[in-house]
Order: sequence, then C-alpha cells, then structure tokens
Amino acid sequence: MYENSFDKIDAKYSETTEEIEHLADICVGHGAIDPDLYTKYQVNRGLRDVNGNGVLTGLTDISEINAFKKGPKGEKVPMNGELFFRGVEINDLVGGFIKEKRFGFEETTYLLLFGKLPTAKELRDFQALLAGYRTLPTSFVRDIILKAPSLDMMNTLARSVLTLHAYDPRANDTDIPNVLRQSLLLIAVFPMLAVYGYQAYRHYFENDDLFINKPKEGLSTAENILRMLRRGGRYTELEARILDIALVLHAEHGGGNNSTFTTHVVTSSGTDTYSSVAASLASLKGPKHGGANIKVFEMFENIKENVDNWDDEEEIASYLKAILNKQVFDRQGLIYGMGHAVYSLSDPRADIFRGFVKKLSAEKKREAEYRLYESVAQLAPKVIGEVRQIYKGVSANVDFYSGFVYSMLDLPKELFTPLFAIARISGWSAHRIEELINAGKIIRPAYLSVSSRQAYVPISKRK
Repeated sequence: MYENSFDKIDAKYSETTEEIEHLADICVGHGAIDPDLYTKYQVNRGLRDVNGNGVLTGLTDISEINAFKKGPKGEKVPMNGELFFRGVEINDLVGGFIKEKRFGFEETTYLLLFGKLPTAKELRDFQALLAGYRTLPTSFVRDIILKAPSLDMMNTLARSVLTLHAYDPRANDTDIPNVLRQSLLLIAVFPMLAVYGYQAYRHYFENDDLFINKPKEGLSTAENILRMLRRGGRYTELEARILDIALVLHAEHGGGNNSTFTTHVVTSSGTDTYSSVAASLASLKGPKHGGANIKVFEMFENIKENVDNWDDEEEIASYLKAILNKQVFDRQGLIYGMGHAVYSLSDPRADIFRGFVKKLSAEKKREAEYRLYESVAQLAPKVIGEVRQIYKGVSANVDFYSGFVYSMLDLPKELFTPLFAIARISGWSAHRIEELINAGKIIRPAYLSVSSRQAYVPISKRK
C-alpha cells in the first residue's frame, strides 16, 4: 500500500502528545465564552437572528430563495420553497432542457455568469469554449496529482487549484476579463482534477489499477465525469441525465451559504481567483455544508443495518428517535438531510430530485431503498417535532437524496463532496465576478471583546 512507501513519519504529524493535550486544556479554559453573553449583547451568532433568519450583509442579482410569504397582517407564513437562477424558476429551467432533451449544466452556468439564457448559437459557442479549456498543463497529472495522492479529494482539489496559480502568468490580475477566463478554466477542469485525484487515491491507497481517461470533446460535463471515472467509459443516458440534473441543482444557492459567502469575503480582500476558490473549497468540505451528503449516506447505511423491516414505519420512527437522542449512529443527535437554514416546508431542489431518484432506483433494482428514503422523509419531521422545539418547518433537503443518487450511479463516496464543488464552482465564479464589479469595502463584521483586563507580570513572578 502507498503509505508503506513513506519513510518514518515524524510523530508531530500524526500523534497528540501529553504536552499538546495539556496546552489544549489551557486553550479551552481561556477560550470559552459564557453563552449568556451572546444574548446580553444581542449577537447574531452565525449571522442569523434568534428566529433563524439570515442577517442581511449584501445584495445579489444571481439567485433568489423564498421560503416564506407575507400573511394578511404582514406576518411571515411558511410556503413551499422557491429557487430562482437570475430570475428563472428552477422547475422551469430543469423542465425546459429536459423537455428539449438537452443537458442543462452548461446552459445553467451560462445563465449564472451572464444573466440570461443563451441562444442555440451562444450555447454551442460556450460549450466549445469550455471544451477548449478542458485540458491541464503538461505533466500536471503526473507531477502534481499522481506524485502526491491524498486520502481526501477535497484537499486534492484545493491543492491542485492553488498549484494552477503557478502556471498562470496573469494569476493575480483581477480585471473582469481575466477573472472570467480563469473562472471558465476552473469550471472546465474541476471534473478532471477531482476524478484524477480519485484515480490516484484508489491506485496508491486501495492498490487498484491506475487508468486515466481523457475527456471527450462534444460530451457534456456529466457525460465526461462518467466517462473519465469508469474503466470502459460507458454509462447509460439516464445515468448521465440524472448526474447533469444533480449538477444543475447544486450549481448555485444564493450569496449566504457558507462557501459562497466565503467567496464574497475573500474576493473583497482583492486576492486572486485561485486563492478565492481554494478558500471556498475549504468551506464546502465541512460536514455542515457540502460534506452533508456523505453524512446522509452513512446514516442510511447505519439505518439499513439496524432496522429489520424497512417497511415498518413504527420501527423506522423508533430508530430515528434514537438518532435524535444521541443513542445510535454518530451520537450527534442529528437526522442528516432533514431541515435547511432557509427552507421550511420544502426544498425545491429535493422535490425535483425525488422523481428522478425513483426512476433511477427502478433501473438499478433498488426500489426497496427508495421506499426507505421516502419513509424517513415523511417520518423525520414528525419525530423531530416531538423531540425538539423548532421554529419553522422541517423537510428533506437536496443532500437527503444526492448521496443515494451518487451511490446508484456507482460513484465512490470520496467524490460525493467534490461533485458538489464541480457544480458550485459555477455559482462561486458568478459571485466572485459580482463582488469585483460592485467592489466596495473589504467585508469585516464586528466582534465585541468580552475579555477582562490583566496586568503585565514579569516572567520571574508568573505562576
């Protein structure tokens, strides 16, 4: 295995010593802030108010999310979620390219970047432009990806993006035409960086054969992902179209989600495109954000192992309560994939996904698993409402289904979050350009100090 080829690794890279444990205790002892102070000083933790509403920190023309409407007395009334890309409703967008039997991710990327739906010629030209950028520098795969494989594909992606900075003679130029060029390049090569990173991982860490399939001109992003990932490059039309829909649904979700807000924050400092994207990747990697689909998948693997009858709603509900009560699974008390920071009654992306998931489960002979997912989606809101006090509705979000879809597509778990990044790079690029066009002040929210004063003590008198 690959790890055996390393020389002996210094303990500082892998072990926590007693000294570090002791210093960590000091950090915790002096770092904990009284939770009551957040209420006393009216701090909006996580930039959200006490009702869970996001604090307004910016304006965007790229997408819009609606989860509430005004009632007769001006009160907020929960509604089925709505999502608009540049004013186009997501159901209309997806329904449009499906009806016309086209792949939609490239069209969606054009819409996000340029604010309008492309004509047939504009779309063809844009697809050709992306295809032209779908190549990596000479020996990049060998020298950067294969020679330093990682156990984590998100870290591989981030490292590759930062390394591409060295190959760009105009890397630090933040003029809009140059940033657009860099954005198109990254949108085009993200699938290659992710898939090739995975191929290196499975070869060196899983002792499997190494093969590198090049992307093919004329294929969509979704088709090329499947082509590059599979040994023979084969896939069904339904597989490619469902992966394409997944990319569309994950491409953008407002300026307030953690990774896109990171894009705005980092861009406002004036830094380069590669650094901005690497920062957004670091944000997306977290299990509370892009890594959530892995947690959903792992949770369902746990449910399948411990629930005997997948059609018994009482048994399923009982196990969900045990998850909430931190008795089983990862003991964090969360039913992953349920609820959203913005949506209340429904997540439109999950609603769109559900129908296609059913079709794919039939093709893959996994209808029983689909029924289990549907049962959890229906039972979880009731169980959560019984165990927890919630201020708004709880429903399945897009992550609830995406892990199941990827597993049915035989996509490895290691690529679940990178697939999110492959899609979201389109939204990040649009937001980075929007931030640069409307360049204002560097984003710097206030933090109130609650530290107490202490006198300086000469070192000889310290205890």
